[in-house]
Amino acid sequence: MSTQEEVRQQAGTVDENRLRLEQGKAEQIVEALNTDLASTYVLYHQLKKHHWNVEGAEFRDVHEFLGEAAGRAEEAADELAERLQAIGGAPVAGGKNLEAHAPVDPEGDDVYDVRTSLENDLEIYGDIIESLRDHVDLATNLGDHATAEILRQLLIEVEEDAHHIDHYLEDDTLVVSE
Repeated sequence: MSTQEEVRQQAGTVDENRLRLEQGKAEQIVEALNTDLASTYVLYHQLKKHHWNVEGAEFRDVHEFLGEAAGRAEEAADELAERLQAIGGAPVAGGKNLEAHAPVDPEGDDVYDVRTSLENDLEIYGDIIESLRDHVDLATNLGDHATAEILRQLLIEVEEDAHHIDHYLEDDTLVVSE
């Protein structure tokens, strides 16, 4: 165990960056990216929960999709954290901090039916989509085109996953209810 006690950067602060993004602009973007990071981790954990608990006739497809979607959310979180660190920020971390910083609400700890679970996922996806769109505009307006491009790419992936969930929720199915 390390005995080092030197704090390299205080949580919630923004240091100067070598990307020449003005401090005030970097602070705004770091705040936005930390919001997206926190929301993405809430989504990740909810997707994993549903991946573990999904049952029923469509188990395999939904199980595989949720596992892959959780993987994409984890990759997105990593990209967000690395970008905000590059512009001088400290990525929000830790379960309690992430949930407190996220503007999205995870479902409860109980296990729900597949349709309810997917509807809850779609709700978080929608909130993240709206946030990403706002933050693309923010980064663009502040002249941080690299962050805007990263967010655009993440937005494409998030919208695609939301679209797939929407298809799972359609009422046309080969499964006959009794």
